[in-house]
Amino acid sequence: MTKEQGQRLTHINDNGAAMMVDVGLKEITRREASACARISMSVVALDAIRSSTLQKGEAIGTARIAGIMAAKKVSDLIPLCHSLPISAITIAFTFEDTGLLITSSVVTDAKTGVEMEALTACSVSALTIYDMAKAVDRSMVISDIKLLSKSGGKSGSYHAEE
Repeated sequence: MTKEQGQRLTHINDNGAAMMVDVGLKEITRREASACARISMSVVALDAIRSSTLQKGEAIGTARIAGIMAAKKVSDLIPLCHSLPISAITIAFTFEDTGLLITSSVVTDAKTGVEMEALTACSVSALTIYDMAKAVDRSMVISDIKLLSKSGGKSGSYHAEE
């Protein structure tokens, strides 16, 4: 493979078949990742979330628990992900003019990173907000799901550009 073609995909074997990467010989290191997602909505829906007056109940706390649970289940959801011993998960919600910014941070001491766990935590938190508030606003939009940073492991650190 030439440099112009890029690096070899790690989850594809020489025959082009999907495979789980063997991390058995890698060292256990501290690994952290953070991600974010946005959910845009009407002012009415945003006010109902802020004031905890949604018919289904308190959305922020429910979405936080859903995101934490989802991060812990990534290997069950995404076929080639390893099961990881997660040390910590934090999920924060920031009210914006037109919706919510959801950020997550995940930490492990393992042989592979937690990027997928951080991304999944934000995604499922946003989906839970949608579910909790859909009676008020079915036009909500989930967007901007992205990795913000990762550290640890052989590939080193990554920080998204602002």
